[in-house]
Amino acid sequence: MSEPAYVAVDWGTSSFRLWLVDRAGQVLAERRSGEGMLAAAKTGFAGVLQSHLSAVEAPDHLPVLVCGMAGAKTGWVEAGYVDTPAPLTSILKQAVRVPGEARDIRILPGIAQRDAGAPDVMRGEETQLLGALGLKAAGEALVCMPGTHSKWVRVKDGTVEHFSTFMTGELFSVISRETILSLAVAGADDAEDVASFKAAVKAAFEAPAFAANLLFGARSRQLLFGGTPAAARETLSGTLIGAELAAGLSGNVPKTGITLVASGRLATLYQLAFDELSVTPRLVDADEAVRHGLSMAAAAIWTS
Repeated sequence: MSEPAYVAVDWGTSSFRLWLVDRAGQVLAERRSGEGMLAAAKTGFAGVLQSHLSAVEAPDHLPVLVCGMAGAKTGWVEAGYVDTPAPLTSILKQAVRVPGEARDIRILPGIAQRDAGAPDVMRGEETQLLGALGLKAAGEALVCMPGTHSKWVRVKDGTVEHFSTFMTGELFSVISRETILSLAVAGADDAEDVASFKAAVKAAFEAPAFAANLLFGARSRQLLFGGTPAAARETLSGTLIGAELAAGLSGNVPKTGITLVASGRLATLYQLAFDELSVTPRLVDADEAVRHGLSMAAAAIWTS
């Protein structure tokens, strides 16, 4: 077995992922938990990290590189932001070391768009961008990064020029649980209804101004014409994603097309949505992207 070189951590709002990595970038061990920033802020970031380091038997001298919400103002240590236009290389140079720790622990900064007309921030996605596009990306790229807070990012020659955040995932969670539409989706199982999803994507993409009306249609259609809870759930999902794509695709799409950074069910849903619109994105696995980004950052920080 090869020797570990560093530990990579993706510390989100509600999730924690850790990888023990060797010099070649190969994963030697992995840990996942629900101890994201919100939980760790209560129990202690250092304690959460150490419990997982102990679980993978990481040597005491091994450095740790962290991206994500651990670097937020309400996180472990504030890592600040790199302002747009933000070269991806500048992210590597502004990693913040956690004080008071014997182990070398660095947290990568996020990216801020200080535009009064379109203020925005990202934290964690910048590392996925780094992993998906690389340090020497030439030309223009339009990157879609689905999630609780989806990001659409325009990158030119390795520099993040503009990005937009869409609360698609969080809206789906709230609407399906806390509104009248929760009655329509109650009892929905894991069965998929691709037809309902695609129809909702197309309707919202063609008339995004009617998104709130289209959402209510999930209930009224069920009451008047029948339909399963799964169909209603897919209608909610498709409507929200269709409205997001209407905005994301509203500008010029580069000749290189769209890069979709996603994994699991989100990758499946967004590929179906793009397919309905006759768009074929280049898919990059989100987990692989963040690991690759952390690997490039670690190499730059500890071997430069």
